[in-house]
Amino acid sequence: MAKIRKEPTILESIFPILFLIVLLVINIWIFGTDGLDGSNQMVLVISSAVAALVAVFRLNIKWEVLQDGVVKSISSAMSSILILLLIGSLAGTWMLSGIVPAMIYYGLQVLNPTIFLIAACLVSAVVSIATGSSWTTVATVGVALLGIGKALGFSEGIIAGSIISGAYFGDKMSPLSDTTNLAPAMAGTDLFTHIRHMTKTTVPSILITLVIFGIIGFTSGAEGSVDQVKGISNVISEKFNITGWLFIVPLVVIGLIIKKVPAVPALLVGALLGGVFAIIFQPQIIYTIAGEEGMGYAYNAFKAVMMALYGSISVITSNDIVNELLITGGMSGMLNTIWLIICAMIFGGIMEESKMLSVLAEAVIRKVHSIGSLIASTAATCIFFNVTTSDQYLAILVPGRMYADIYRKRGLKPENLSRTLEDSATVTSVLVPWNTCGATQASVLGVATLTYAPYCFFNIISPIMTILFGYLKLGINYYSKEEMIEIKKEFSV
Repeated sequence: MAKIRKEPTILESIFPILFLIVLLVINIWIFGTDGLDGSNQMVLVISSAVAALVAVFRLNIKWEVLQDGVVKSISSAMSSILILLLIGSLAGTWMLSGIVPAMIYYGLQVLNPTIFLIAACLVSAVVSIATGSSWTTVATVGVALLGIGKALGFSEGIIAGSIISGAYFGDKMSPLSDTTNLAPAMAGTDLFTHIRHMTKTTVPSILITLVIFGIIGFTSGAEGSVDQVKGISNVISEKFNITGWLFIVPLVVIGLIIKKVPAVPALLVGALLGGVFAIIFQPQIIYTIAGEEGMGYAYNAFKAVMMALYGSISVITSNDIVNELLITGGMSGMLNTIWLIICAMIFGGIMEESKMLSVLAEAVIRKVHSIGSLIASTAATCIFFNVTTSDQYLAILVPGRMYADIYRKRGLKPENLSRTLEDSATVTSVLVPWNTCGATQASVLGVATLTYAPYCFFNIISPIMTILFGYLKLGINYYSKEEMIEIKKEFSV
């Protein structure tokens, strides 16, 4: 006689997550920031096996049923995986064509000693949007800005706070960022809907941050030079043909986004146009990347653009800081993140199919009586995972899977969840000393996490802002009555 399938208890449901947390702590202790190279992925796979054992031997669920759940879970992330691959290609051709260097070049022009903290925040934001990486921004331009700020007489904690605030704003809002792609993938929405919805809380947060830095900066009386930053600008302009015409490409992509063209074709157009503009404006870079001096320009152009689309390329200059900015991984550079997503979806698929996630979520939802308390609970869960798992990706992945169905049942569109994930998980990771983000930025800047954390105003304000919007019911997207009827039918099956 077939065994009757059981409903999981709270203890059975939480056991795989506790196992995941413990294993991640050990993993981070051993591998540190190299965890994304594969060890974090294996931790998720092993934790998935533990969840499967609980499901099979305690809940009497057949493996074939769990496997179908895993396949369904991975399938739900396929559009995000395609987007990530195209973003890798876009980043490659935008660097080759000089679009990203031009963004960095013009971003550095806003630096002014009298408004240094505001300028440092804005420069970091521009570079982070252009590169899609807060880590790269802090490790390159951030290091230069820290030296300049100290020469101007600012404390290193305040300088680091302004750099990190800008870098994480840019990381949040950049379509090139892995976390900006990860959050909508977990919540079940698309990239550009997610970014548009984030502006409602993110723009007020950064504006308040700039006002605070402006007050601090204008009352400090600091003076000095910006020779180091000018040096970076000069190296970029010497290596690339910097012209405003390059911004036609990002404007085209922005126009496609405004016209609500789907993300995949919009990004593909952006990546291919980047290749075309590289051929037109950067012939010297084409020859540098292709390395075939004996061949014609057409041969070199095809080879260089293809290399930028699929693989890792770099432009070497006389400035080490600039060299770190001019590296891109193409499609292949996204494979570790895609690997992480697939492994997370395996874990999420088993937890979801076995109803262990729903049991945990229902335990939380019983204490949640309003939209504000739901969003506050989501933010608190993300911060909890940042502290306990030491990894911002897991702080997005696990809560994203936990709360996805709850938001739908409450009539809230998935972009509300994806925004909350970013407003809390992405930005607070750098405030935790033992989190990979906090440890990395402290090491790169040479400033202790607890020294700069009080001045990371954007990172502190963001989760407060998203909770405030939740309680005030501002900027919330709801399902229509017709959509809710279909959702209720789905959950009644």
